Amino acid sequence: MHAASSATGGLATDVRMIGAQLHLLPIETRVPLKFGGETLTSVTCARACVRVADRAGRTAVGWGETPLSVQWVWPSATPYAERLAALEAFTSRLAGEWVGYGEWGHPVELGVRFQRDVLEHAAEQAPRLDGGGRIPQLAALVCCSPYDLALYDAYGKLLGRPTMECLGSDFLSADLQELLEGDAAFAGKRPADYLRPKREETLPAWHLVGGLDPLDESELTGTEPDDGYPVLLRDWIRRDGLRCLKIKLRGDDADWDYDRLARIGAIAQAEGVDALTADFNCTVTDPGYVVEVLEKLERDAPETHGSLTYVEQPFPYDLEANPIDVREVSKRKPLLLDESAHDWRFVRRGRELGWTGVALKTCKTLSGALLSQAWAKQHGMALMVQDLTNPMLAQAPHVLLAAWVETLRGVETNGMQFYPEASAPEAAIHPGLYARRDGVVRLETLRGPGFGYAGAESVRDLPPPVASAGEIEEGGA
Repeated sequence: MHAASSATGGLATDVRMIGAQLHLLPIETRVPLKFGGETLTSVTCARACVRVADRAGRTAVGWGETPLSVQWVWPSATPYAERLAALEAFTSRLAGEWVGYGEWGHPVELGVRFQRDVLEHAAEQAPRLDGGGRIPQLAALVCCSPYDLALYDAYGKLLGRPTMECLGSDFLSADLQELLEGDAAFAGKRPADYLRPKREETLPAWHLVGGLDPLDESELTGTEPDDGYPVLLRDWIRRDGLRCLKIKLRGDDADWDYDRLARIGAIAQAEGVDALTADFNCTVTDPGYVVEVLEKLERDAPETHGSLTYVEQPFPYDLEANPIDVREVSKRKPLLLDESAHDWRFVRRGRELGWTGVALKTCKTLSGALLSQAWAKQHGMALMVQDLTNPMLAQAPHVLLAAWVETLRGVETNGMQFYPEASAPEAAIHPGLYARRDGVVRLETLRGPGFGYAGAESVRDLPPPVASAGEIEEGGA
């Protein structure tokens, strides 16, 4: 049964954003993380605080956070500092755009419509870099996501309920047929219809083996950190009880990629790891490259091949510019879109080209992830929830999404590898969220309304806001 309608139309639970504020939190990695041709050694996290109001005038504040991972969202020869400055400026601009939008609805409805009505145009109008480059769609989504996430948190807090339990017909006027542009297969359905009836409380944790990570003592250079955290892969596996490894590959050197998979596979077998995935970093243009690696693995390292749960995004981001038929790969292993899956339309296009699954990320907005998840599940596609090396508040909605989605297995979570101390204040409240023990992360402390931050949103002194719009008190108090 729907919540009561208001005199002005819509549902009494509808909200609009009346205030927004943005803080930027820079953090350093303890070890470098390689993305394709670039290496990440630091990241700026965008933390948004928003205030929403319902039709009766009640208000609530919510928080959302996303790392502005420049190398991942905007690969380019343009200097990193220029791209980061452009993303920070665009994220700051979106505070005013969100408050100025002024529409009423559920966060799913508002998130989807804001992307359609505002975000794309705003990205087109943003200042271009000296080389003429505009903000890519993936980067624009990442800049939008802190506000999108904060909107969901505020909504749940206003209703006094966990946000992920407010995704059914009691709360959404629009069904998925409307939000998915008239697809009759979704008539009368809401996002809740495609989620688990009850969330998981523990999730198997996937560890990222970066392309620069040393596998054994012979690869140590003497520059590794001596900070009490593991460096070698075996030590990580043993300390955290890991059972799932995601392996970063090059995508332009088949011999190196095969050797990397075979060596890590041998370590995995010796240490009791039973699930692997291969990430070719969007650098492959010929499906035959991936087929060659997989067939050699099946022939020469069959145990490793058998442990390979899926293959992630070998091919370039832009499906329209690179409409590669990938069926020769996907008939061998599940093949999941990641960087290409900007929204459900790209998931649909990917399926036409032979992709068989999608990796969801809250950094592309929770609104987009919920729609992509529903479309993919309706069409029998496999699902995973992937990390953007989420620290601090960004970790909570990330693992919550995975806890509600029927993934192939658990959730990728690697913030504790690359900047574990960055989340120390939040970890004091949610210890199971920021440490992998017995191969899992634990959600039992994520309780209460919104995302269940339970005070983690206020445990640190934030830098002054770089952007503020509408009705919000300093610091979101």
